[in-house]
Amino acid sequence: MPKNRMYDEDALVIGLGRFGSAAALEMQQLGYRVTAAERDPDRAERYSGKLARVVPVDATDPEQLQQLRIQNFRIAVVAVGTSVESSLLAAGNLVDAQVPSIWAKAVSPEHGRILTRIGVHHVVFPEHDSGHRVAHLVNERLKDYIEFDDGYAIAKMTPPSEMVGFTLGQSQIRSKYGVTVVGVKAPGEGFTYAVPDTKVGAHHALIVSGPRELIGRLAARP
Repeated sequence: MPKNRMYDEDALVIGLGRFGSAAALEMQQLGYRVTAAERDPDRAERYSGKLARVVPVDATDPEQLQQLRIQNFRIAVVAVGTSVESSLLAAGNLVDAQVPSIWAKAVSPEHGRILTRIGVHHVVFPEHDSGHRVAHLVNERLKDYIEFDDGYAIAKMTPPSEMVGFTLGQSQIRSKYGVTVVGVKAPGEGFTYAVPDTKVGAHHALIVSGPRELIGRLAARP
């Protein structure tokens, strides 16, 4: 388990295939308390020693899913990929339980449209969004995230409160967190390269670069 919990909250991942297991393991590394629901008992057993909690339940069955007390989770990821029907049923159960932030994997644009219509908040497509990448996006401060092989990343994010109303020179984000603010963008305006005199507002989106762990640490700030 990670020593420094950047995201100290409970998260649910449904399905431990390639996408789901990548998301669950990376979220755990980031500090989430991950509960995984996997109906294949052999696969559940395989990950029981790698994740904090793995429960062999069928998430398409609302009674089985309720054993996990899903109303206590703010974040849930539906990573079921073998059956569109299973994906929709599991997602629908989370919507019915009013989970505040539901992410779901879609295998086609049609599947994605249905997930959106039933109330899923974020739909991701595996060919564009790896489970690893989604693990970084679920905290909702990061708006986009690209990681390179050497652990270096570029992210688009909302500014933490300690930056709002100050210039980059005043907030000293680089010296505090080891990341570089490359630029800022306000709604309806073009991208502006960052300089020490750039003043950050709550409405800005920041483009930051640096080691992925350090970007995650900045994104976890209130």
